[in-house]
Amino acid sequence: MKLHKTGRVACAFLLFFAAAAWVASAQSPVIPKHKAAIVLFDGKSLAQFDTFIPGSGLNADPNHVFSVENGTVHVSGKEMGYFITRQEYKNYYLRAEFKWGEGTFAPRAGQARDSGILYNIQGPDKVWPRSVEFQINEGCTGDFWMTDGAALTGRDGARLTGPPGGGLKFDRFNKGEFKNVTGWRDPTNEVEKPHGQWNVVELVNRDGHLWQYVNGKLANEGTDAFPVSGKILFQSEGAEVFFRNIKLFPLK
Repeated sequence: MKLHKTGRVACAFLLFFAAAAWVASAQSPVIPKHKAAIVLFDGKSLAQFDTFIPGSGLNADPNHVFSVENGTVHVSGKEMGYFITRQEYKNYYLRAEFKWGEGTFAPRAGQARDSGILYNIQGPDKVWPRSVEFQINEGCTGDFWMTDGAALTGRDGARLTGPPGGGLKFDRFNKGEFKNVTGWRDPTNEVEKPHGQWNVVELVNRDGHLWQYVNGKLANEGTDAFPVSGKILFQSEGAEVFFRNIKLFPLK
């Protein structure tokens, strides 16, 4: 009888810990060990970044497409362009938050709000430079885009290379129907929070192996990225959007 009770207790403990481990893994992404944060945006200035707008150039923003307001980077979306890190990075965990504003503007007026985080950027400043993109787009957040010669192998084994001056994409996992209209939400597997709420986006970039998370959920994964390192930018692409808490953690 004593042995029977002991066995039952041991089994109960095993089941408890197995269930706890499953719950933990289901609730949070697996982020590799990393060093202390490099704060790319401290809520006060864009000192870690340059800005670029075609026709205006580097650090020339006469219409204030990019401004710091109440601890956020306010991106008006009225002109195409970006703010881009001054340093190149390799092997890191990036975490940032975004939320949509209201406006949409030509050439994307009335279309699904669009922005993105482009990384592993190589080459000159232009719209858009060679890079892999963490797509931020209503109904599409979490997609991969390969731009201007960048390449990636998806989890299904297919390899895509972005054409010169253009791009190709891998849809995020379990993506549903998409309609390119303002306010669109995926009816099958929406990963964004409702409009106006803050979303957390996380990227693990390790030796060409990429993981993209949206609000704690793995949205996409790819391997053998080209390039494997470079600068990081945040887009203005026809929609008002806000960013905050932009931090980069070098991997150990």
